[in-house]
Amino acid sequence: MEMRTLGRTGVKVSPLCLGAMMFGAWGNPDHDESVKIIHAALDAGINFVDTADVYSAGESEEIVGKALAGGRRDDVVLATKAHGAMGEDPNQQGNSRRWLVTEVENSLRRLQTDHIDLYQIHRPSEDTEIEETLDALTDLQRAGKIRYFGSSTFLPSQVVQAQWAASVRHSGRFVSEQPPYSMLVRGIERELLPVTQEYGMGTLVWSPLAGGWLSGKWRKGADAPETHRASAMGGRMASRYDLSDPINQRKLDAADALAGVAEQAGVSLPQLAIAFTIRHPGVTSSIIGPRTMEQLTSQLPAVDVELSDDVLDAIDAIVPPGTNIRADDAGYAPPALTDALLRRR
Repeated sequence: MEMRTLGRTGVKVSPLCLGAMMFGAWGNPDHDESVKIIHAALDAGINFVDTADVYSAGESEEIVGKALAGGRRDDVVLATKAHGAMGEDPNQQGNSRRWLVTEVENSLRRLQTDHIDLYQIHRPSEDTEIEETLDALTDLQRAGKIRYFGSSTFLPSQVVQAQWAASVRHSGRFVSEQPPYSMLVRGIERELLPVTQEYGMGTLVWSPLAGGWLSGKWRKGADAPETHRASAMGGRMASRYDLSDPINQRKLDAADALAGVAEQAGVSLPQLAIAFTIRHPGVTSSIIGPRTMEQLTSQLPAVDVELSDDVLDAIDAIVPPGTNIRADDAGYAPPALTDALLRRR
C-alpha cells in the first residue's frame, strides 16, 4: 500500500487502518482467530492498528498485544484510546491526569509494549479542562510512554480550542482526530475536515461501512439482516437499526441507491464505501473493523479502487456533502443538546 503521512508528524501510515473493536467479547471471542486476522492484515500491507481500552473491557488490547508479541511490534504504528469507563469507580474513566497516568500503564501492560505510538482521547469530557488533559499527555510523551497523542470524535470547536490551548501553554498538541465518516455520515465534511486540514492534523475515520448499513446486506424488499453490533451492544444501538423508524427507512433508501452505484461501478458496496472515505484529501486513513477473515479479505481491495468524478457525483446526489441522515450517527452529542437544563432558564 502507498503510505501517507500522519498529519505533520512524519510518521508513515497505510490508508487502511485495522480497527480492533471487533476482537474480543464485542465481536470475535476467539483469540487465535483474531490474531490470524491481524497477521493477515499486516501481511497485506497495513501498518496501522487502532484499538481502545474500553473495547471488550481491555480484551481487544490483549489480543492486539498477543498478535504483535512475536516480533511484529516495531513495524506497526500502534494506536489506542482512553476515556470510557473501565470499572465502577467513578475515577476509572474520563480525561483527568489522575486517570490517564494510571490507564496508560494498564494499556501498555495489555498491549505488551513499552510505548504507544498514538494515544487518543476517545471522547471530550465536559468536567475536565482541556489544559489538564493536554498537560498530562505532554508529560506522558516526555516520559516516553506515548509518542504522539490525538482526539476522537471531538467537535470542530473543541479541536480548535485544544490547538489554541496547546499553543498558549506551549504543551504538546493533538496531531490527529478520529471522527465517524461514511457515505451515510458526511457531517464532518462541513467543518471538521476543513479544521483538521487547517491545523495539519491527521484524520483517521471510523465506521466507513456506517455500522453495517453499507455492508451490502441492507436492501429494499429484503428482510432486515441480523446485525452483530446491535445484538452485541443492545439498548440504544438496537434502535438505530429499527426499520419502523422513518429515519432508518431513509438510510435504507440511501443504502439501496448506493448499492446501485457500486454495481454500475463494478465494485462491491463495502469497497465503494471504504474507497469513498480515503478519496477525501482531508482523510489520512480509514479504519476497517473486520470480525472475520472473510470480512477482511473482502474489504482490502478497496485501497485500489479508483472512483471517477461521475461516481462521486452520483454519491453526492444520494447523500449531499456535509449531511448526516441520522443526527446521532455523529458519535457525540454535546451536553447543550442532551441536557435540557442547559437550554432553559
